[in-house]
Amino acid sequence: MHKLVVLYPQPADPDAFIDYYVSTHLPLAAKLPRLQAWRYTTDVQPEPDGSAPAYFAVFEAEFASAADFRAAMASPEGRAVAADVPNYASGGATIIDYPVSEGSAS
Repeated sequence: MHKLVVLYPQPADPDAFIDYYVSTHLPLAAKLPRLQAWRYTTDVQPEPDGSAPAYFAVFEAEFASAADFRAAMASPEGRAVAADVPNYASGGATIIDYPVSEGSAS
């Protein structure tokens, strides 16, 4: 499995971010070819010491492989998703993608 994680810092207008993200951006992302699963939150909890969290929102997507992820992002749908980010993410975004190694609980 290959995972994409997008971390969003605090936006200038949190309500506008959520409205646009949920109504416009996530439907675009859901159309990515070869996408197996996705999830998100705009409810990142405070740090254990009570201080503000480092990020406002998190998006996770799963693909079967790095090649599938790269193909999805190179597709017209992927280009549309990438081009849409400046429309709502006033604080930018940190993008991380990586292969997942399996583990097990003790």
